[in-house]
Amino acid sequence: MCLLPSLAAAEIVWRGDFETGDRSQFSTTQMVSSDRLQLVTSPVAEGKYALKATVKQGDDPINSSGNRNELVYLSREKVGSEYWYRWKVMFPNDFPSVDAWQLFTQWHHDGCCGSPPVEFFVKGEVIRMTVNDSGTVWSTPLKRGVWHEFIFHVKWSPDPAVGFVELWHNGKQALAKKKAMTMYAGQSSYLKMGLYRDDSIKPVGVVYHDGFIQATSREDVFPPVVQPDPDPAPVDAGTPVDPVPVVDAGTPVDPVPVVDAGSPVDPEPLDPGSPVDPDPTQGGTKPDSAVKPLPLDEGDERYQGGCSASGGSLAAFSLLGLMGLMLSRRRRS
Repeated sequence: MCLLPSLAAAEIVWRGDFETGDRSQFSTTQMVSSDRLQLVTSPVAEGKYALKATVKQGDDPINSSGNRNELVYLSREKVGSEYWYRWKVMFPNDFPSVDAWQLFTQWHHDGCCGSPPVEFFVKGEVIRMTVNDSGTVWSTPLKRGVWHEFIFHVKWSPDPAVGFVELWHNGKQALAKKKAMTMYAGQSSYLKMGLYRDDSIKPVGVVYHDGFIQATSREDVFPPVVQPDPDPAPVDAGTPVDPVPVVDAGTPVDPVPVVDAGSPVDPEPLDPGSPVDPDPTQGGTKPDSAVKPLPLDEGDERYQGGCSASGGSLAAFSLLGLMGLMLSRRRRS
């Protein structure tokens, strides 16, 4: 991002922002004592210093109507001159609420009498701006305890077809350009700021002022316009992160084919098979396919002898004896 600089034609004519730490920026004062126009470091709208203007009933330093304590800048605006002004004002929480006028900024004429051509004041709970031949041209509800910023654009002329006023309040345009008689014929105007009010008001009144400037260009009174950088530096998005590897699931496996079971086949009739062989222990011929039964124990009533681990030798001797007997008989015969 970059800030556009002010145009070369722009020029600040005068500053009344109190950053000198005293009242030396102004031409003169109208005050009953120095404590009525006092520089303070808090509250401030900008910089280090602001003005605290105080008025008590009976404060009349110039022996005129109303009560006042004001700073005067003899700017002597001429017929046909055009300026931009910017300043900030705060009304504390105890600022008097009365149905009477309380001026905080005015451009007064050289003459001795009558209302000034341009004035900003509070009446009741409303901030107002009046121009001599047009009356009240702008107003807004009074808000206490906050800074109000005013940007005032004016062309000074006693001719209402030539002169005009334009106003911004807190950054927003509050009054579009309006033709008006902004000064009296044959007289110049000058700035007064502080507090000037109806002498019937009894409570103590305080107003804070800060940051006043007078300029010939709009660019000097408005904050600089922020524009995008035409050639922004590339933004480092960081080191790219390797993506999570995709796991190869392999070649798709063909699904197991569904076997066609075909048409249902009627089951073959059960073969009753060969008759069940009789119990081999009861005699009869044993078929080759018969399963050999387990040998019977000696304790079984069907046991008819046989070989065992203990009777094998005895059977052998008996067989030899039988063979010997048969040989003997052959010899005898």
